Amino acid sequence: MDSRFTTQSAGYGMNSDRTRDAPPAAKSVAEGASAGHDPLAALHGRLLNVSRMATIGEMAAGVAHELNQPLTAIANYAHACERLLARPGTDPSELREALRQIAAQTTRAADIIRRLRALARARQSEHVPIDVNTVIEELHELMRTDASLHGVELRLDLAAALPMVPADAGEIQQVILNFLRNSLEALAAQPLSHPAVVISTTAVNGQGVELTVCDNGPGLPPAAAKQVFDPFFSTKENGTGLGLAISSTIARAHRGAVGYRANTPCGACFYIALPTQAHE
Repeated sequence: MDSRFTTQSAGYGMNSDRTRDAPPAAKSVAEGASAGHDPLAALHGRLLNVSRMATIGEMAAGVAHELNQPLTAIANYAHACERLLARPGTDPSELREALRQIAAQTTRAADIIRRLRALARARQSEHVPIDVNTVIEELHELMRTDASLHGVELRLDLAAALPMVPADAGEIQQVILNFLRNSLEALAAQPLSHPAVVISTTAVNGQGVELTVCDNGPGLPPAAAKQVFDPFFSTKENGTGLGLAISSTIARAHRGAVGYRANTPCGACFYIALPTQAHE
């Protein structure tokens, strides 16, 4: 098996016990069984939902901006319809186009709300074959708006023809958002002339997929890098220290691993590696 999916890979630069065989709580989540009878699994589920809601709360400005765009467009097209109806000899095709745009923007707003509900929904973990690129692209609009409001350029660098991986799409999206929020906050703490975040995917020797979120910020000092996935450890003054810890738990439940490495020439890279098969 490739070292990215072993539990003692030195290449991760992380504590080896973090990527060992999943504990009972993670196993029950991964298998989708007995979660209701396992207190630790139940705690994991509650923490995951809290993390989701906290992330959405942190993205509130971006979400409001994203919803405001179609709502403003709807209002503008509705006023245009009023003006067209009040004008003698109005071309019906102009009205039809305005109404078509209203319907399209309404669908766009509904899609945004649907994605938010999917992120916030508390549900049992379900591992099915997914395309990691599709999971990222579903979040792209929300992530792009959030990054833009922070003055950060967001780019996607997605490898073609990735293998499918057995995973819970909602949990993987939570990991992506946790990584992104960490990058945005790090970039905000040290303003740059051109702050940027790149989300990339790559196939790992035919055995899995690695998803990486890299920024060009200050990065982490070596001491912090060793603890960054530990529960309640945070480099932020008001940080809870749960986001990355929950990301680590999600990775273990998927028989994968998370890690940190320094970006080149500067910045931080957080990544999650997911195997193509759920190993027993």
